[in-house]
Formats: sequence, C-alpha cells, structure tokens
Amino acid sequence: MGLLDSVLGALGQGGGAGGQLDLMNVVAGLLHDDAPGGGLGGLAAKFEQAGLGNVISSWIGSGQNLPISGEQLHAVLGGDTIAQIAQQLGLGHGDAAGQLAQMLPQVVDRLTPQGRMPAGGLGDLGGLLGSLMQSR
Repeated sequence: MGLLDSVLGALGQGGGAGGQLDLMNVVAGLLHDDAPGGGLGGLAAKFEQAGLGNVISSWIGSGQNLPISGEQLHAVLGGDTIAQIAQQLGLGHGDAAGQLAQMLPQVVDRLTPQGRMPAGGLGDLGGLLGSLMQSR
C-alpha cells in the first residue's frame, strides 16, 4: 500500500463520501506548495506563532500525533480562513474547524512518513490527491 493510499484509507473513516471529498479538497488547499499560506511550511510557521509548534511537529515527526481542537485550529488559521472553509463545506464555523482538526493531523502525518517535511515540498498535492479520490 502506497503513501497516498494510506492517506486515502485514513480519510475514508466517518462522514459521507461527498463530505470527505470536500474536506480533503480543503486540506489539500492548505498543504499544497502554492497555497496562499505557504503550504505545509507556512502552516507549520502559523502553528509556531500560535504557540502550537509542538503539535504540528508531532504530526510531522515519527511519534504519536498530538490532538488539536477546533478552537486551537481557529487560533492558528484565523477567523477569516475558518469562515471561508465553513462556507466551502456548508457547515458552521465550529463544525468546520472540528472536522478539519480531525483530518489535518492524519494527512500531515501520512504525507511526512520520514518524520520531516520534504525538502522539495509536497508538490502538486491537490491534483494528486484529487485524482486518487476520484479513482477510489
């Protein structure tokens, strides 16, 4: 089983297929190298600024993933980003942040299997994961 198959397998847990696909698109949008926030590196910097660098480091690292709450994720990403995500998912702000808080650690963990961020970035994550989700 390949790395992205593992990611997709983990994402198949809970929720409807459409909801999972929408949420996956949001996660891919946050992590791809050309994301407005700087992709995974930019997201890690935001976690550091919010005092939660240890949390995202646990997802990237090879140990157990520390949990994050929707409220903590709201503090990291900011209200405008959460509002945009909520609108994209058709959910309330709290529900959107909560669902994102469940999926994001799993995705980051599986996309960094060596326990560190890839030196060349994650590449075209959105397109790659999108095509795999369609073939599932």
